[in-house]
Amino acid sequence: MHDSSSVGELAKRLRNELDRYSPGGKLPSSRAIVERFRVSPVTVSRALAQLAAEGLVVTRPGAGVFRAAPAAPAAPAGDTSWQEVTLSADAAAELVPRSVDATGVLATLAAPPPGVIEFNGGYLDPALQPGQAMAAALARAGRRPGAWGRPPVDGLPELREWFARGIGGAITAAEVLITAGGQSALTTALRALAPPGAPVLVESPTYPGMLAIARAAGLRPVPVPVDTDGVRPPLLEAAFRATGARVFVCQPLFQNPTGAVLSAERRPQVLRIAREAGAFVIEDDFVRRLVHEDAGPLPRPLASDDPDGVVVHVCSLTKATSPSFRVSALAARGPVLERLRAIQVVDHFFVPRPLQEAALELVGSPAWPRHLRAVAGELKERRDAMSAALRLRLPELTVEHIPAGGYHLWVRLPDGADEAAFASAALRAGVAVAPGRPYFAAEPPAAHVRLSFAAVPGVGEITEGVRRLRAACDEVLTLR
Repeated sequence: MHDSSSVGELAKRLRNELDRYSPGGKLPSSRAIVERFRVSPVTVSRALAQLAAEGLVVTRPGAGVFRAAPAAPAAPAGDTSWQEVTLSADAAAELVPRSVDATGVLATLAAPPPGVIEFNGGYLDPALQPGQAMAAALARAGRRPGAWGRPPVDGLPELREWFARGIGGAITAAEVLITAGGQSALTTALRALAPPGAPVLVESPTYPGMLAIARAAGLRPVPVPVDTDGVRPPLLEAAFRATGARVFVCQPLFQNPTGAVLSAERRPQVLRIAREAGAFVIEDDFVRRLVHEDAGPLPRPLASDDPDGVVVHVCSLTKATSPSFRVSALAARGPVLERLRAIQVVDHFFVPRPLQEAALELVGSPAWPRHLRAVAGELKERRDAMSAALRLRLPELTVEHIPAGGYHLWVRLPDGADEAAFASAALRAGVAVAPGRPYFAAEPPAAHVRLSFAAVPGVGEITEGVRRLRAACDEVLTLR
């Protein structure tokens, strides 16, 4: 037995005994520790590695493990107050200050306290992740010839080909770059297409991480409202005309946070409007592999219907696997590909080859389609459980659209409700939710929260979480 709990327990016991040895003193052999504590050699090895990482012991191959010399006392803290002047002076000289507000992103990345149900997560719960398949793929990848060598800067040709087939249309492997996750790809695309100070059109509401990228680059996000059929073309056309923007960022499939799908009627309109404005469309196809069982045929990526190179396409494996499986693709046609490639190389060099090899092993295995089918069924069940529980227990909240893909519901609070107070009350009741304000580039039209049904272990937690939200509603809505 060598799970993390037994490793941690052994490390704790060895740590408590270190005072028996003087600095440089030799600890008992691994065999002696195995016999004394009745644990496996692997557990001993990992526990000693943990102590070595903490700087408490030193391992000398062939000689043994020794207590490390005491750490030097920490240097006194300096005075960093000068940075306030420098950073604010730097911002004053910029046309659009590069403010970095990660609040909306951290709301989906931060782990909630123990006992709190995670309705604010942006990734699959470990129960839904293909853990065994990823482990097997990584093990096979490590045995591939050259697996630890330097990959081509554009990515492994076979992986680029796989992504190109998934995008479809005229996109070829030569027009695909492998990137380290969708967030990285979006950052590269915005840096390539918009100079600092420029306006960039975004859906309203939209993903807070994209707004954070834009603002950190000194760009000015300009919101274009969406409805249940996606972005509204007349408003998109008016926004291009009013701002002179040359970039529009959109999520045509299961948009975050609304879950909207850009309708068949609007798809060609969006491409035409952007083409006439001389603008690029950054298509964030982030959740295509998290379709629900009852979705039916999906519309193709916008990039597959774009012969003129208007669309810069971003897609990723991360959402359908694990937050740490950061492998994605950035696809574009025409001269812009060279600019994207240059920024990608300067910023990141390349995506680590073992991760690319593992991605190839994973998507080429029989376990991959099985995983996607299982997730599709599970997400539908969770979505239905959450929407039914909301209708039953919280009828004053409004879910305007039930999506057939993705991992969350976008919920409108009653008029006059304070969403920040609601989120705080929810946390006191034992549920973490994502407030809606960070999803808007400008003043929101109403108070919202986003509720994820994928970041919890199962349907039981969803039902319990909604039950707890009843208490938050009773606390906040009665104060209006």
